[in-house]
Amino acid sequence: MTQQYDTALDLNDALTAILADIEPIAGSSLVPLAQAVAGYAARAVDAPMNLPPFPASAMDGYALRSRDLQGAPPYELVLEGTSAAGHPHTSPTPPGGCIRIFTGAAVPDDLDTVVIQENCSVDGARVTLHNAAEGGANVRPPGHDVRAGGRLIEAGARISEFDAGWLAASGIDQVAVRPQPTVGVFSTGDELLDAGSLPGPGQIFDANRLTLALLLRGLPVQIRDYGIVADEAPSIRRVLTQADRECHMILTSGGVSVGDADWVKAVVGELGALHLWKLNLKPGKPLAYGRLPQSAFFGLPGNPVSAIVTALMLVRPALERLCGGTPSQPLTVPALLRGELHHQPGREEFQRGTLTLEDGTLHVAVTGDQSSNRLASFARANCLIRIPKDSGDIAPGATVFTLPFRGLF
Repeated sequence: MTQQYDTALDLNDALTAILADIEPIAGSSLVPLAQAVAGYAARAVDAPMNLPPFPASAMDGYALRSRDLQGAPPYELVLEGTSAAGHPHTSPTPPGGCIRIFTGAAVPDDLDTVVIQENCSVDGARVTLHNAAEGGANVRPPGHDVRAGGRLIEAGARISEFDAGWLAASGIDQVAVRPQPTVGVFSTGDELLDAGSLPGPGQIFDANRLTLALLLRGLPVQIRDYGIVADEAPSIRRVLTQADRECHMILTSGGVSVGDADWVKAVVGELGALHLWKLNLKPGKPLAYGRLPQSAFFGLPGNPVSAIVTALMLVRPALERLCGGTPSQPLTVPALLRGELHHQPGREEFQRGTLTLEDGTLHVAVTGDQSSNRLASFARANCLIRIPKDSGDIAPGATVFTLPFRGLF
């Protein structure tokens, strides 16, 4: 990856360069379906059988031969037996006969149509059908859901609960998934301390490590917390060296801007290579990406909002790639802006917003002061508002594009 220290990259260009630099972890393991959910498929999986494997009734009713229905209704048929789920009717059905059948039950090979019970009346063994019926009605043919040999899961796909159900319905109880990366997280700053501690003069509580770990918990990764590291090169070097041995990716918070006490960039450059450290983005300009001997490295901004935005827009897709998947595109939803949105042209920006549905129309409003230190801007937010770098102030009622948190998390 070409070093781009002096260039402020647009977000999409930075993401493209980072994804090109990351290789998925090699290997796979065969795990039960319940453990595979949220993991990434190591290999494609094809259906070993038709689903359903036999013609099945889509309704409760009566199975018959459509050719036995001659002329106009009503039709008189003779009840010859019952087919229930797991208990198929196996005897031949004579002409003019029908069988009672239930949803999901096998339709005998010599019958081709199911009429719903609401259109029939029964008197002992006599069944009267009061409406015409088309051949093949209410019968699910073999392979209606998936045909034998059809693709169930693509290699690199993230396995959902629905995928697991589909695999189980096809008789598959195990699937090969990619290994889970280990992600090391630490914060730098002499001013930081853990929540629950007694603060001294000029100290604040660290929220970034916890927030980053929780944002990534939906991915199949193992988080390793290295705590708070002092603003000094020896301490940062020691923790980075240890984390590089133990992790596939390292996330730091703070220490990557242009201040004299920001040591992380220098130590990463000493131990490995720093490829970029400046984004044309607000919030999130001072983001570093590079390589240590064993791991990928992200140096996120120390301001909490900047750390969150860059983690969602860059770290998360990079981790999806590291997990062996195809990075997902965030869901983008247009909405009408409530109130004025202020923006200085020059940098792409993500502001926090509240998305509401009113009379069938989506509206979004900015959540107050958008300073990058204000976690309070997330308090009522349920989306990010994406503002193009060339845009100026946006007037009320204009259409803007939002990224709902549900799609990002």
